[in-house]
Amino acid sequence: MYTADKWTQYTLIDTQNGQRLEDWAGHILIRPDPQVIWSDTGTSGLWKRYDALYERSRSGGGGWKVRGALPEQWTLGYESLGLRFIVRPMGFKHTGVFPEQAANWEWFYPLIKSEAEKRRVQGSPVKVLNLFAYTGGATVAAACAGASVCHVDSSSGIVKQAKENAALCGLSGAPVRYITDDCVKFVQREIRRGNKYDAIIMDPPSYGRGPSGEIWKLEESICSLVTMCAELLSDKPLFFLINSYTAGLSAGTMGTLLHLTVEGRHPGRIDCSEIGIPIKESGGVLPCGAAARMIFSH
Repeated sequence: MYTADKWTQYTLIDTQNGQRLEDWAGHILIRPDPQVIWSDTGTSGLWKRYDALYERSRSGGGGWKVRGALPEQWTLGYESLGLRFIVRPMGFKHTGVFPEQAANWEWFYPLIKSEAEKRRVQGSPVKVLNLFAYTGGATVAAACAGASVCHVDSSSGIVKQAKENAALCGLSGAPVRYITDDCVKFVQREIRRGNKYDAIIMDPPSYGRGPSGEIWKLEESICSLVTMCAELLSDKPLFFLINSYTAGLSAGTMGTLLHLTVEGRHPGRIDCSEIGIPIKESGGVLPCGAAARMIFSH
C-alpha cells in the first residue's frame, strides 16, 4: 500500500463505527468513512471533544455540527515538501485537502525535480497536465518540484481555492495555468492544438458535470480519456498517474488500463496499489483509494 506517513500537522487519530477522528492542525473533526467497517474499537478520548462532526441526512447529503469557535477556514502545512493548504469544512464531508494524496506527491516530486534540474540548462520545462485537479494538491507539489503545470477542473470555485493554495506555498508567480473546463473537452482541444506534456496526473470522480452541463460517468468515459491522453505525451515522457476513489475502479484495473492504452505507445513500468493513512491509536492503515503509476522508459 502507498502510505501517506510524513504528515506532521495532520493525524488520523482513530476510527470506529463508520467514522474517522482527525486532527487538522489542532482542529478535531469527525467525518464518515465507508471503509471503517469495524465498530467500538476507538480508544481516544477526543471522540467526545471534537470541534466539528459531519452528520449525514436521511434525505441525502448532510452538514457539519460545529462545537465552539471553529474558524471557517485555516491552514495546514505539509512540511516534508514545504507546502501549505487551506482547510475549509464544506459539503459532502470534504475539507479541501485529501491527506492520503501525499503518498502520490512524495512519489512524483523527486521524478520532476531530477528531470527539471537536467533541463534547466536547456531552458525546456517539465510540462505536467493535472486533470480533475480539485484544490491543487498535486499542482503545487509538481510546481514546487520545478514543473510547468496546467491545472484543469470544471468548478470555478475550486479553481479559485487552488490559486489560493498556490499563493500560500509561495507559488503565485510559478508557471501554472489554471483552466476551468470540462476535462474531456480540454484534452480533445489540446490534441488538435498539438500540445504535449511530459507527465499526466488525473483523479477522476465517479460522476460529475462540466461547467456547461457535460456529464461524466467514470466507467463509461475513463478508457477513452486515458487513450486520448496518451496522444498528449511528449516523445520522452516522465510519468502517468491515475488516482481514484471509486470502489469499482481498483488499482489493478487502472494498471491494466494503462497497459492497454498507454504502454503500447510509450513503454514503461507500471505499479499499482491502494493508498492510505496510518491510524495513530490502533495502528494499521486506513485504505482511502487506489493509484496506478507508470514511469516511462527512455
